[in-house]
Amino acid sequence: MIPISDDNPVRITPYVTWAIIALCVAVFLWELSLGPHMAAASYIFGFVPATLFAGVKSPSAALGIPGSVTLFTSMFLHGGFMHIAGNMLYLWIFGNNVEEAMGHFRYLLFYLASGLAAAFTMALMDPLSTVPMIGASGAISGVLGGYVLLYPRARVTAIVPLGILFYPLRISAIWVVGLWFLLQLLNAVLSDPNQPGVAWWAHVGGFAMGLLLTPFFKTAQYRLFGDVRRGPWG
Repeated sequence: MIPISDDNPVRITPYVTWAIIALCVAVFLWELSLGPHMAAASYIFGFVPATLFAGVKSPSAALGIPGSVTLFTSMFLHGGFMHIAGNMLYLWIFGNNVEEAMGHFRYLLFYLASGLAAAFTMALMDPLSTVPMIGASGAISGVLGGYVLLYPRARVTAIVPLGILFYPLRISAIWVVGLWFLLQLLNAVLSDPNQPGVAWWAHVGGFAMGLLLTPFFKTAQYRLFGDVRRGPWG
């Protein structure tokens, strides 16, 4: 199931969401410009769990960058076109409403805190790992957690692959995000955190942090499990 839009318009201009998307795209274009050295950039600026819990020297130290900084730089790196396209699609659909409910500055703090929680969760699952973690998906998982608490009844249009056909389906956000989270949790339990691949536990940790922080970061005028404004097609 691939979400492509939601029927939940906003009254603000989501500057922070747009800025994060623009920064991620700019960084990815820079990665592509490195050609065969693109993987080296991921290794240097990605977050390596062993640098936090096992005392391993961070690859970023070669450039004079403390390993702790990679907790943040890793959020803006991506490993390929599908990686960044999927992440930015989710952020584009769900980020603007969460930003409106929290305000620009608190939303930025919320996003970064979710990304940090995602990195720490992955590191706790395998503290000796030297596999670099990159991608915005941990932070975006927090955004999904915030969205489902604030707008569980918002209608989301998703594409469901049926063989060679793609069937559009409009269902409540609680089902879209709920199914997404169950898949993340299932894959996390079944995967080996020592092996390279998708950082499933990072998604779980980011989502959990989003659920935890949303009640404290939202502004007073927005209530949990609230109603949504319908667009012209609602």
